[in-house]
Order: sequence, then C-alpha cells, then structure tokens
Amino acid sequence: MSDYSPARPCRLENVPQWDIETDVAIVGFGAAGSCAAIEAREIGAEVEVFEVASEAGGSASWSGGEVYVGGSGGTSVQREANFTDTTEAFERYLMMAGGPAADAQRVALYAQSGVAHFEWLKAQGVPFKGTYLPGKWIEPTTDDTLLWSGNEQAWPFCEQATPAPRGHTAQFKGWGGGKVLMENLCARAETMGAKVHYGARTLCLIVDGEGAVQGLVVRLDGKPRFVRARRGVILCAGGFIANREMVTRFVPQALACKQQVTGGNDDGSGIRMGIGVGAATLNMQEFFATLPFFPPESLVKGIFINNRGQRFINEDTYHGRVAHYVLRQPEGRAWLLVDNAIFGRPVIEPNIDIAAVGESWEEVEQELGLPEGALQHTVEEFNRHAAQGEDPYFHKGADWLRPLNEPPFAAIAYSPEDTNFHAFTLGGLATRPSGEVLDADGQPVRGLYAAGRTACGLPRWGEGYSSGLSLGDSTFFGRQAGRQAAVQEP
Repeated sequence: MSDYSPARPCRLENVPQWDIETDVAIVGFGAAGSCAAIEAREIGAEVEVFEVASEAGGSASWSGGEVYVGGSGGTSVQREANFTDTTEAFERYLMMAGGPAADAQRVALYAQSGVAHFEWLKAQGVPFKGTYLPGKWIEPTTDDTLLWSGNEQAWPFCEQATPAPRGHTAQFKGWGGGKVLMENLCARAETMGAKVHYGARTLCLIVDGEGAVQGLVVRLDGKPRFVRARRGVILCAGGFIANREMVTRFVPQALACKQQVTGGNDDGSGIRMGIGVGAATLNMQEFFATLPFFPPESLVKGIFINNRGQRFINEDTYHGRVAHYVLRQPEGRAWLLVDNAIFGRPVIEPNIDIAAVGESWEEVEQELGLPEGALQHTVEEFNRHAAQGEDPYFHKGADWLRPLNEPPFAAIAYSPEDTNFHAFTLGGLATRPSGEVLDADGQPVRGLYAAGRTACGLPRWGEGYSSGLSLGDSTFFGRQAGRQAAVQEP
C-alpha cells in the first residue's frame, strides 16, 4: 500500500513490519497531547508522540495562555481576590456556554474538578503569578493571572449563574502567554519520558479485521513508518480551520473570518482519521469567532447597529458573542457608534476605518446611507434609558451605560470586510469524557481516543465561548484520554 490518506485506514495485513512499538501513540504535541502524555507516563505506559511541526506546542502556543477554571469555592487565586465561585454556578455557566448541544456529563466532571486541575497545572511547572486584573480585556498585557474572560457579567448569563472571573493566565508580560504554558507542559512530558518525534506526519490509522485500531502509519525522514500502539492511539491533532475544503463543507460561515486562530497545522487530519474508522462527529457547523473591538474598554460603552440603524446585542458581552451577532446582520454590515467622550482606536486594529463622523447623529446617519431617522431614533431611545441607568431591550450592564451625547460623533466600521475577524472550529469527533472515540451507535471504536479540538469537547457553541475554555478543555480531557488509554490491556 503506497498511497495513504487520513480518511482510509491501513489494514493490519498490509503492515510489512513494526518500525516502532509503544503502549500509547499520541498524534499531536499541543495542549491535549502533552497532558495525555504526562498522565500516561505517570501510570507507567510507554509513550511515543508524533508531531508534524518542527517544535512543540501546537496552536495552544499561539493563544493567550488562559485556562478557564473555577468551582469548589474558588481557586486559590479567586479566593485571594475575594471571589467565591461555587461548583453549581460554574456548572450552570458552562452549560449555558455550551449552548443547545452542551454535554452535561462532561460539564459536571469539569466543574467538579476545576480547582484540582488548576493545582495540577501548577504542579507541572506552569507559572501563575496569582494576581487579579480588573477591567475588560481580550487577554492581559500584564503578567497578572485572573481576569473576566467570558460572558460571566453579561446578560443573560449573569441572571442564571452567579458571576466570577475564571480566566487563569500563565505568567507572561504582553500578548501570547500560551507559549509559556506549552513550554512547561511539553517539557514536563519529555522529562517524564515521553519520546517525541518532530516533523512526523501521521498518514493514517492501522486497523485489524474487526475494526480495532492497532497503530499508525507515520512519515518519518521521508518514509512511511509503521507504529504499533499496544494500548491505544490518542488523536490530539487540532481542529480543521486550516482545511478550506472542510470549512467550506461543514462551516462555511467561518469563511467570512479573515484570520485563522491556529499554528497552521489544524488541517482536520485527526478528525478525518477518526471518520475513516467509523467515528461519529458532533457540531461540525460550530466555530469560534472573535471581533476584538476593545480595548480600550471605553468602546464597550458604544452601541452596535446594523444597516437598518438598529441595535442587536448588549455590547458588554464577550467579544466572540458580539462577532457571531455581527456575522448574522443583513448584508454583514455593522458599525459601533461612539461619541467624543468614549472614542478610542482599538488596540488590536488602530487603523480601522472610521466610516462616518458628524456633529450630529443625523449627519452620521446620512453619511452611512441608512434609512432616514432610523439611527437617530435608536440613539435617542438608547440615550433616554441610559441616562436612567437602564437598557430594557438588551440589558447592558449599568457600568457600561452612558448617553452618547458629546459631539463629534463617529461610526467605526466592524463588518467582516472592514476588519480581521478571527476563527477556529469547535466541531470534532464524538468521545466520552474519558476520551474513547465513539461510533454512530455511541459505541467505542476500540483502541482509539481523542482530545482537544480533534474532539468535540466543552466548547460547543460560538455564541457562548469564553477565553480559556479550549485550553481548559484540552488540558483536562487530554489528561483523561491519557489515563484511559494507559490502563488498557495490551
């Protein structure tokens, strides 16, 4: 067999010899793969990791380094900052964040284990300064730990789950704390004895006559190598945002987002391998999108309107939720209305287009070419209620309410064609919380496990996403998969 494809497994009878033999073979050395390796080695299993890139860390290395944890009264950092976070509130929030397809069993396990998982991360050497950063941030530019990283304080989430900040960021000054997180987790895995092969592209799975996964075909040094995995294969190869054909087929709306949130290797190969051996997939239509319209946080006091001059979102909600609402507006058009008192250029895109400026809202309306009176009515209605500290239509928090009445006035363009929306996929293989990959009947595919964005985990709904959910999900459920695979009989 000379032509290998992730979508077609290699049959055991076509394996000429085993070039590498191990207990657990892991595809991908990012957040999920490194944590799976640590746990499998802790149990004593032999572990070989196959990473397609030339270095460790995966897409997690490009992240902000935030891990979303809480519950059990609060982490040590939450308690030090005088926040109490009950398991019930944490679980309720996660169920809301997961949307219609939230996995109650997975959520309950994570909510009950959040504090212990944070302590585990620290024990692996991940540094957390332990300080709280107030305010509204995309990710901290300081080396502080704790921040509000989701929809906790915004309607409707705040009405059903007691708010608490849960984004715990690895200690790093500036943007990109994920690098620190991954340097420590990957170093820990290798120190514990996991053998890592870099520049190793997994070509396909190997299955026996009964469909059980027996190993991998991997291209090493330009040649296919046959890897036997006595206890199991764990797929931690990321999502599929870098595979345009898969995005077009499963989640075409994400094509409106110009910027991929990936290290470049989220090509869907892990998901395709699972499908090729009978695995089911979940939520392939879901994706994370973000519209980083702040900081400065003063912009949160503005109001978003569409091309009908109408508001459509409470602007104090998570920037990813705002992005999804913008993407759904007529003709994809949206603007943020601000006045002189709150105007500021967004830090991430300081050269963003100021679509209209005027001494009155009527002038701004005319310059945007909106229906006569529509924008003016929207602003007048908003200002009237904001002056009383109210937002009866969209329930924006009182701290972010003030009338837009100080000229000059401006409309900042926030349509997909005007700015860089960021995106990555949330759908993946169906798995148990313990990592076993499931087929269409909900039965395990023997010998196969998955975690991270290759699996459909905690984050299942773009509109409910919070920064840190992917890293929390990948590290925690990577651990579950590593343990479960390691205890299997060879």
